[in-house]
Amino acid sequence: MAENDKFTTDGLYVGEIQGGLKPSMKLSVMGRVNQQPKSIAVNLACSSKDPETDVGLQLSVSFQDRSVVRNARVCGEWGAVEKNIPYFPFSAGETFKMEILCEHQQFRVMVDGQPLCGFAHRIQKLASLTALKVWGDMQLTKVA
Repeated sequence: MAENDKFTTDGLYVGEIQGGLKPSMKLSVMGRVNQQPKSIAVNLACSSKDPETDVGLQLSVSFQDRSVVRNARVCGEWGAVEKNIPYFPFSAGETFKMEILCEHQQFRVMVDGQPLCGFAHRIQKLASLTALKVWGDMQLTKVA
């Protein structure tokens, strides 16, 4: 976690992506899932301050549905959700390492070293994605 990164009073972690995203960059989010989790969310957004900012990728983990829903908000509008995954990688009380790889055409998401899903870029100007936001039913241990 970097010097400018911070936790808000409601448990939201906000980190700055210096210079924005570029192909070949990788973001890692590590933590331990709470004992009775409902959800975890990870956003790659255009602003850390504006709650209505565009979002290049939102990953929403639902423990009730055992799903990982992906979406993006472009020009203020949410698009179609994507939710197909080959397996559900999260367990109550267990640690995890989520890696988001920024490729030329898509984000590729891995959990504990195993491929989970891809998400095609809907915001083409990747450098405009300058904020990483993480919140939910977990203890965050490392962001890199």
